[in-house]
Amino acid sequence: MSYIEFENVTKVYHVGEVDIHALAGVDFAVEKGEVVIVAGASGAGKSTILNILGGMDTPTAGRIVVDGARVDQMNEKQLTDYRRYDIGFVFQFYNLVQNLTALENVELATEICRDPLVPSKVLADVGLQERINNFPSQLSGGEQQRVAIARALAKNPKLLLCDEPTGALDYVTGKQILKVLQEMSRSYGMTVIIITHNLALCPMGDRVFRVKSGKIISAEYNEHPTDIDEIEW
Repeated sequence: MSYIEFENVTKVYHVGEVDIHALAGVDFAVEKGEVVIVAGASGAGKSTILNILGGMDTPTAGRIVVDGARVDQMNEKQLTDYRRYDIGFVFQFYNLVQNLTALENVELATEICRDPLVPSKVLADVGLQERINNFPSQLSGGEQQRVAIARALAKNPKLLLCDEPTGALDYVTGKQILKVLQEMSRSYGMTVIIITHNLALCPMGDRVFRVKSGKIISAEYNEHPTDIDEIEW
């Protein structure tokens, strides 16, 4: 049994009298500690996959297993606990609390989990040991995104879910952030799922799923993922 399993997952949104099929039967499996790239154009369904995997949305039908737990059968309270304890989110925009320092932003997340990592150590791991007492307004976009990654990592989640994490960053900074994610997966054994419209990122993943019209049109396994330093786009 794989660490994550999606089996014939569908999602239909009812908008007025129209049914929108966001996912039309998605199947995939992921092993623990892998970096997974979910790539596709806007509207392909990749954000829906991420939201369902993160317990922020529920499937219309299908079976979803994460670390032996049936996410598709969870009630609201169970989903809240699942998001709280098992999932770390990194968004395109950093969603930091502006009147808290970098360290306090990370500490805030660790107060709601069972087995958190040490906030100052995680900030050091993402290269911010010198900036832990700075407020978000004193940090660059890339530094703010590193704080957001540290905040998600410090929860010690089972899954780190990244929604276009470089979307608001320039090329060089974006590559630095992807390198952090790749390194964090390797050093912490963290399962990292990154959704992106940038197909050039595919070689960095252990596993790559391409999504189109609510279906996975290709699934690849990279035995030797490319280091992000070697990827150009």
